[in-house]
Amino acid sequence: MAREIERKFLVTGDAWRVGSTGVPYRQGYLSAGADARCTVRVRIAGEHAFLTVKGRAVEGARDEYEYRIPVADAEEMLERLCVGVRIEKSRHRVPFAGHTWEVDEFTGENAPLVVAEVELDRIDAEVALPPWVGLEVTYDPRYTNAALARLPYSRWGRP
Repeated sequence: MAREIERKFLVTGDAWRVGSTGVPYRQGYLSAGADARCTVRVRIAGEHAFLTVKGRAVEGARDEYEYRIPVADAEEMLERLCVGVRIEKSRHRVPFAGHTWEVDEFTGENAPLVVAEVELDRIDAEVALPPWVGLEVTYDPRYTNAALARLPYSRWGRP
């Protein structure tokens, strides 16, 4: 069984951009209800496409199964089968203190949101935080991509 253990933070500055080149991502959800046992996502990342099934997160970890699929199939699924808005973002891989951080810079209806995630081997693993991360949102369900497809960041009521 595959397990995903990650922590997620809001990004507060631009220092992460130095030397970083993003890969365009487009993704949508075939199943992503707030009370669903799992989410099913289709993603096109650069030149590759994937179908991913993720279980519910429990204490920062969840089951995850990912399969490469033909890009043409992913395009059709994004067009015909997905619910909610499409997630559009650039993903940047940024090394810091022995970990690779994935910084997602959202476009479209989720702009100007920027979040950083780091995958860990254990839930209790220590991780040095880069100076460009701020508030941790690991346990805030609004910041999951599936939730952003249902209620995009641009539609949040903010003061």
